[in-house]
Amino acid sequence: MISPLPEAQPTALPLIHGSPQSSDGPRIPFYAEEIAQEPHRAYHEMRRRYGSLVPVELAPGVPATLVVGYHTAVRILNDPEHFPADSRTWQQGVPRDCPVLPLLEWRPSAVRNSGHVHARYRQATVAGVNGVDLFSLHNRVERVALPLINAFCTTGSAELIEQYAFPLTFALINDILGCPAEISRRAAAGMATMIEGSTTAAGEGNAMLEQAMADLVTLKKHEPGHDVVTRMVHDSANLDDEEMLHNVYSFYGAGIEPLQNLIINSLRLILTDERFASGIIGGSLSTRDALDEVLFTDPPVANYAVSFPRQPILIDGVWLPAHQPVMISIAACNNDPAIDTGEYTDNRAHLAWSIGAHTCPAKEVAYLMAQEAIDQLLDALPEVRLAVPAEELTWRPGAFQRALTALPVRFPESAPLTI
Repeated sequence: MISPLPEAQPTALPLIHGSPQSSDGPRIPFYAEEIAQEPHRAYHEMRRRYGSLVPVELAPGVPATLVVGYHTAVRILNDPEHFPADSRTWQQGVPRDCPVLPLLEWRPSAVRNSGHVHARYRQATVAGVNGVDLFSLHNRVERVALPLINAFCTTGSAELIEQYAFPLTFALINDILGCPAEISRRAAAGMATMIEGSTTAAGEGNAMLEQAMADLVTLKKHEPGHDVVTRMVHDSANLDDEEMLHNVYSFYGAGIEPLQNLIINSLRLILTDERFASGIIGGSLSTRDALDEVLFTDPPVANYAVSFPRQPILIDGVWLPAHQPVMISIAACNNDPAIDTGEYTDNRAHLAWSIGAHTCPAKEVAYLMAQEAIDQLLDALPEVRLAVPAEELTWRPGAFQRALTALPVRFPESAPLTI
């Protein structure tokens, strides 16, 4: 039995540029708690009711279209000419206190631009990432992971988000960026302030993080190193200070939370599914198998890849309005019955890294970091188990991410590892 979706509501904002689609039809409130807690049931019901394109509200009075059909998503992601990422026209009619505006507003960065501007920003980003030595990642992860594990291995229990996944991913992102301790502490303080919950705190935290990024860029101009930011600063794309700030900032936004949640969601699968749980000590399914399955079934970025059509466009028999968000439901598309075979091992057809012009440039780095982080933990604590029943694990609110509130575990107390 599929749980009913929250009652669809009429949208409050008029459509612009004479779109053929009516603005007063019912829309599903995408911010409803039911969608965050049971997303797959919600996606199933959306697909049954609407097909591949679902009318939603991202926030009260903020209409959008959610793409839940895999083949439709592939078509859109491969057509940046008709589905550009630039949100400037859209945001002119959005209140400044709109909760989704910080995620979607325009910035001079690759994620919010298209065409030659996007290509220039992406060139610098790719140059920065491509210089990361993939063969060094094992040692880099180990260097961060072992002290974290030693801090709790003698106690017999831990909460793996706060004590392992978050500090590990934060340290690793700082490491590949070449961010020194003093600046990284300010960046961490800014991020902590941003998630306090209030609009004022979010603004203060964002300003702190941006200042830290600006200082990092300035440092790398005068003291270059073997790191992502140095390579971006000196790339022939020649980004100015503001462009550098926002493109470096993207590494924090797109790197830390998604990587943390990929690690945690994969550990959850390993610890709750017998196919993997028995494999911690000697089963046949590997960490890479768990990562592949999670990237299909519970990708850490569940809904994003947003575009803003320049003019009304007809797709799958539906008119999409000009300058109104079209959001790809990565999780729904991955689990579309049209392509979901239930076989995930070595299956990379998912959209978790996106495709087309905006494919994640750091996917190989992120993939290896997640694999090494999980392997370090399981090698050190092979008898680790959930500390609560699996059904008591809870998900954070919000439909954009797929993130647990906590992952408590227990294990036999063990001596600290040799570093």
